[in-house]
Amino acid sequence: METLKVKKGLNIAISGNATHETVSARKPQTVAMVPDDFHGLTPKVAVKEGDAVKVGSVLFFDKKHPELKVTSPVSGTVAEVKRGDRRKLLYISVNVAEEQTYDPFETGNQTPENIRNVVFGSGFGAFIMQRPYGVVANPEVTPNNIFVSAFDTAPLAADYNYVLAGKEVDVQTGLSALAKLTNGKVYYTVNKETNAALRNMKNVEVNEMNGPHPAGLVGTQINALCPINKGDVVWTMNIQDVALLGKFIRTGKIDFTKTIAVVGPEAKAPKYINTIIGAPVADIVNGNLINDKKLRIINGNVLTGEACAEGAFQNPLKNEITVIAEGDTADEMFGWIAPRFNMFSNSNLFTAKLARCLNKNKTFKFDARILGGERAFIASNEIEKVFPLDIMPEQLVKAMIAKNLDKMEQLGAYEIIPEDFALCEYVCTSKIEIQHIVRESLDYMRNELE
Repeated sequence: METLKVKKGLNIAISGNATHETVSARKPQTVAMVPDDFHGLTPKVAVKEGDAVKVGSVLFFDKKHPELKVTSPVSGTVAEVKRGDRRKLLYISVNVAEEQTYDPFETGNQTPENIRNVVFGSGFGAFIMQRPYGVVANPEVTPNNIFVSAFDTAPLAADYNYVLAGKEVDVQTGLSALAKLTNGKVYYTVNKETNAALRNMKNVEVNEMNGPHPAGLVGTQINALCPINKGDVVWTMNIQDVALLGKFIRTGKIDFTKTIAVVGPEAKAPKYINTIIGAPVADIVNGNLINDKKLRIINGNVLTGEACAEGAFQNPLKNEITVIAEGDTADEMFGWIAPRFNMFSNSNLFTAKLARCLNKNKTFKFDARILGGERAFIASNEIEKVFPLDIMPEQLVKAMIAKNLDKMEQLGAYEIIPEDFALCEYVCTSKIEIQHIVRESLDYMRNELE
């Protein structure tokens, strides 16, 4: 085992971490799968309103690669095929039946070809992300390597030691299945806090990485262990999805029940919720919100998640829902001139660093305010301080703004996805939406070069 240390980064001390308590969400009446959650997939609808579906029935698939399917997490009746402008598919919702029935899958044949067919045919292929470009995996490509992180360092991230306790056999089965989908290695990364049961995995190369966020991101681990070169393709998969895949391979029965962390300073009792993927967010957070102010509910963490609109559904690729205040009614005397004893800062502008020195476990209430306006993107070396990849981030972002494909290739665009720049966006005093720039540029590269 190789042990690596990440020196650059930042742990954002947000209050509202989940306690080790798990409850079940109320049974949803309707669940929905949203194509936009699976970036890079061009959906073609496979059902119509009123159709009866089982768990594992195909709802939509990729037009370019029909083998890549998104399946129903529940059995019931298709309630709505919702379309927006220019007939864009927004979501497909299913009314949940009282008794659940399942599409049959044969998972006993463990040959690489059958494993690939079963993974993509059951809908689990849509949970595998591909680099370059940060899109859903192409089922026609054999990846050079596959990466799985056994820990998450994002703000208020789920504790996988707790979430996956008792599911280690499923994790091992899932990792062994992934190992048959590549001619290279499955890189499995742990940290010093990962328990022995999750460390001792076979058919993978285990490495340890320690340090602040983004040590838990697969992008950081890829850059340190096996950087992507032009022409390479690697796949990544979240460890909780690996466990769901392993359970499916082991039992032949799809179960899309996930443990979601409901966290944040405006969560009444931050804890873990067992729910089905695609359930209404309102059902998951029901009764667990502090409703004395306007709230922002985020599908994911505060750095990379998306604000939930009314009637939003849980993103199947996310493992947490974060609740913070909008901050639109905040009224601070003296504004930024005030010492702000209860506001976190990465710089020495506020007293946060002193407070953290006196109490390392001190956390702060965050809200959704930007606290500034967008201005010229000035090279100040600030984002390099939290960016551990062996890439020049400012130069790469500027090449992306200019849509300079040659420079983007030379500066490492094949290796990164938007989440790798989330901390850079947080510390950027120019308030540049770096993740949005990276996402647009990677899509532009893909359209131009593929």
